[in-house]
Amino acid sequence: MAQIFPTKANLMATQKSLSLAKLGYELMDRKRNILVREMMQLVDEAKEVESTINEAYKKAYASLQKANITLGRCSDYARTVPLDETLKVDYKSVMGVEIPQITLGEQDMKNYYGFDTTNSYLDEAYFNFNEAKKLSVKLVETQTSIYRLADAIKKTQKRANALNNIMIPKFTQTVKFISEALDEKEREDFTRLKVVKSTKEKAKNK
Repeated sequence: MAQIFPTKANLMATQKSLSLAKLGYELMDRKRNILVREMMQLVDEAKEVESTINEAYKKAYASLQKANITLGRCSDYARTVPLDETLKVDYKSVMGVEIPQITLGEQDMKNYYGFDTTNSYLDEAYFNFNEAKKLSVKLVETQTSIYRLADAIKKTQKRANALNNIMIPKFTQTVKFISEALDEKEREDFTRLKVVKSTKEKAKNK
């Protein structure tokens, strides 16, 4: 511990620093708990999406395979479907952590490739891949949010540990050192005053 001069001003300053450190730890701990709770909710959401997205893609590719078998390669038909440019990314703040909110606009599922040279298998593939796309967007949103929250939790825990294990013990020790030094000085001053008073009384009685 760096030597600090034991004065009442230093004692008050250190006590204030100790109170702020304790308050900071409580806030960091509260923030960590909120972030953990938020992350666990997203983990549950991600598990739910993961449980359905594989089946969605499996279903989509199966219908595409049927379309390829009955129509030949469907890449030319796919090019007639316009690019989906409705994807938007916004953010919400959770205890200072920016969490993405990805939205996908409702696309008009109309037939772009015509009915005369296609069949229901292609329609089915088109619909199934659109559903898989929606699930992919949701999964990306939840996984990105989980990663950001996990990183924030790690940093918050590190700061909380620094306050609890380093700063608070340091300030507590400094307060103890100054308080004991001031008490000792007060006892010495009291003893000195008694000696002076006793000496004066003796001199007066002579």
